[in-house]
Amino acid sequence: MTVSDQERMIVVGSRYLQDHRVVFAGVGAPLIASVLAQQLHAPHLTIILEGGFVGPRMLPGKLPISTNEMRAARGSVMHTGIMDVFLYAQRGFFDYGFLGAAQVDPYGNVNASIIGTPERPKVRMSGTGGANDIASSCREVFILTRHEPRRFVEKVDFVTSPGHLGGGDARERAGLFPGGPSKVITDLAVLGFHQESKRMTIEALQPGVSIDQVRENTGFELEVANDVGSVSEPTELELGRLRSLVTGEPAESDEVAAGNAERMIGR
Repeated sequence: MTVSDQERMIVVGSRYLQDHRVVFAGVGAPLIASVLAQQLHAPHLTIILEGGFVGPRMLPGKLPISTNEMRAARGSVMHTGIMDVFLYAQRGFFDYGFLGAAQVDPYGNVNASIIGTPERPKVRMSGTGGANDIASSCREVFILTRHEPRRFVEKVDFVTSPGHLGGGDARERAGLFPGGPSKVITDLAVLGFHQESKRMTIEALQPGVSIDQVRENTGFELEVANDVGSVSEPTELELGRLRSLVTGEPAESDEVAAGNAERMIGR
């Protein structure tokens, strides 16, 4: 069964979400990973969306592209306001935050606002939405992104969502909720953060990937864990459920189904 890089990332991300926990998820791949976890091994995982929806149950093939559309509310146990959701995050009720990133630096600071300078931006992106609140307030944050030198940079052009700021205890000194990013999940590796320096560290490799390959695709020096692990390939069950979730079609293993799912997830 052919597996795309994007599918690997989503499956691996879903594995980190435990049952009976609460995840504040961004739309796109983080939401897909959250719903996949809910369907496979964490049936009591509560998903929170920025639009104020608590505990939605997504309909396969009809995943929301925005937190403000009613598909995002399907099956919710509560519809509240956006400010209430952020208040719950600030009070420490959310175990996980799950985000994407256009740029990320050695300390897990995320840029999703501009490429270039604020005075002369080359590219304008979607901006923070609720991502800053997710990164600032959730107990543990996962970041899901492709592994490319243009994304993994020594210094982000704009700090949309704070990670460990300048490293060490900088996050705590800034008054942010303890925790911050714990894992960056990419198509090449799973990266954690050094316990003291808070610099990004290679913890596990995707199938067929070497440490040198990860370093070549990173725009800064990476730490390497003493016991670098290997990420297992998605199982047929995981991959079938993922594709069915995205397309709304029965699980298939042929190239047509894989192509449909890849187009809908986005490369």
